[in-house]
Amino acid sequence: MTGYAAEDGEVPVNGDRMEDTATAGSGVTAGAGVAGAGAGATGSGIGRRRLGGGILALGGALALAPIPLAGAAERGERGMGPATTEAGAATGMAPEARRPHRPTLRRGSAARAGLLQGPLDRLVREAEAYLAAAPKHPWYAGAVLLAGRGGTVALHRPIGHAVRYAAYDETTDTGVEFPPEQRIAMAEDTVFDLASVSKLFTSILAVQQIERGALELEAAVASYLPDFAGGGKQSITVRQLLTHTSGFRSWIPLYQEPTREGKLRMLWREVPASAPGSAYLYSDLNLISLQLILEEITGRTLDVLLREEITAPLGMHRTRYNPPASWKPRIAATEDARLPWSGLERGLVWGEVHDENAYGFDGVAGHAGVFSCAWDLAVLARTLLNGGVYGRSRILSEDSVDLLFTDFNTAFPGDEHGLGFELYQHWYMGAMATPRSAGHTGFTGTSLVLDPSTDTFLVVLGNSVHPVRSWRSGSAPRVAIANQLARAVPVRPERGRAAWFSGMASASTATLTLPALRLDSVRARLECGLWWDTEPGSDRLVLEVLEASAGQEWRPVPFTTTGPEPEPGGGHGDARPGHRRPEPRPHPEGWVSGWSGRVWHRLEADLSAWRGKRVRLRWRYTTDQLYVGRGAYVDALRVRDGVRTVFDADRPRDAGRIEATGWVVSAD
Repeated sequence: MTGYAAEDGEVPVNGDRMEDTATAGSGVTAGAGVAGAGAGATGSGIGRRRLGGGILALGGALALAPIPLAGAAERGERGMGPATTEAGAATGMAPEARRPHRPTLRRGSAARAGLLQGPLDRLVREAEAYLAAAPKHPWYAGAVLLAGRGGTVALHRPIGHAVRYAAYDETTDTGVEFPPEQRIAMAEDTVFDLASVSKLFTSILAVQQIERGALELEAAVASYLPDFAGGGKQSITVRQLLTHTSGFRSWIPLYQEPTREGKLRMLWREVPASAPGSAYLYSDLNLISLQLILEEITGRTLDVLLREEITAPLGMHRTRYNPPASWKPRIAATEDARLPWSGLERGLVWGEVHDENAYGFDGVAGHAGVFSCAWDLAVLARTLLNGGVYGRSRILSEDSVDLLFTDFNTAFPGDEHGLGFELYQHWYMGAMATPRSAGHTGFTGTSLVLDPSTDTFLVVLGNSVHPVRSWRSGSAPRVAIANQLARAVPVRPERGRAAWFSGMASASTATLTLPALRLDSVRARLECGLWWDTEPGSDRLVLEVLEASAGQEWRPVPFTTTGPEPEPGGGHGDARPGHRRPEPRPHPEGWVSGWSGRVWHRLEADLSAWRGKRVRLRWRYTTDQLYVGRGAYVDALRVRDGVRTVFDADRPRDAGRIEATGWVVSAD
């Protein structure tokens, strides 16, 4: 086919995910409920208490944590997020405590944003490295980077060129450059073809209609579009469109039909590749179908809906379909679109939508076609992190926003998905990925990531198909940039001024080893504070022991971890009378991996099995070559042998005997 093939390095877990599968698209009341959010739930609202009270089933969804306090970064809170269980479940917060204020954006320093300047500087250097051959060609001709926390945009940086190449020479695999005086440098306000990031806007428009009762989440698509039932699609639901579980194949060349009616006939006749609800398969056809529903139930075209329901209320004046010709000097060019790599002979695409099917729909499509700039996307990000409101404009209720950040694809691990938003995807979110991190990518080189746990947001807009799509492979710049923003969020030591930090290197092993200790008591134990966030399953933090008389074989040590206790008065927990303290969680295999809530846990390991022996203990942190999380921290290391303390890292002499390989002492 002439559509996009899956990009190298961008096919996680089941191999079905394609970053973008075809080349080439008013305020509401705060208390509005969400109709039809669960199976069989017709017209019933879902209260925030239900959604924010922990893990619950919701039409196949797993609600993890309430969106944490907006602006927490500015208040200098200890730690990085709200108290959660190790599975990520919320301990609950009173509604009025969730968002004490809803910031609007302003520029400011890293310190004002509650971020570290060093990682932000490295973020820019990492991004600039991909302007050069990586390894054969640049990943993009240029990019605009925007990163922030709370209401502060701490980084807004253009790099490279918005327009550099006039054409692509396939015989030499080189770009034909414009003369220097005709090239256009990237600027902060450069407008980009967002490609599949457009899907987020369509999804928000759909959730608005769900909120208003005009659209039912579990209703059959054919109940709104009777012709859609052709090809055995009569049971596909609106939710399955939003979560890519409809069974649609990834892409079909709708643009080959010259008329809109012909394109729709192709869609009506399309036969699902799998039974609806039985598999995850990313497909542009889902959002095209959703567009048709929205236009049917509202009587307005998608571009009008976008303007009236999202961009005008939020003041996103550089976001629209089909930008006017006057915008062209401020728009990043995309591809020299010619056969055979493109489905259409168009030459240099610049100021028009790149996606072929969106182009066939006159630039207005549910899956692609929106143009925007970094600042406007940051406004959208801030709106969602605020719970659907920005300034005086509300576009979604808080309950509706919760659904965007709720995993409806628990049956398909690795393909976590809210309503339209992808969740927990390390392949482009890098270390920003958490069970509630939401975002999307676009084939043209765009991406947006929101992390509610740290109240951070990241916009990366690149023109990576300029001059041709084959020059770009994988998502390495996105991952590298996201890793640095994650590192820029400080982790305060559990106590004292510093803790041991594993670092965030991939394909590495870091060890933190205590000196040899003799244990004589049946009550010998290791105690410490532990904080971890790793790529689930792939990257592990292991506690090991080596017996002095047993050669050089390190063995895992079972331990338990206990999360933070609830705080009185709401805040990080439920202060109701009789509320149970967190139960210790056993780790019988001696290791942890994945998401721990980005809060400190107390660890205890029973060492009585080594009574009468001389042993060494160590932490070993191992990562694979793909992605990493935020890493691991160890603090307040202490070994007790009955009533005696045989090792205490707070004692300078003991601290000086720790052997660290890859681990560093860190105050953040």
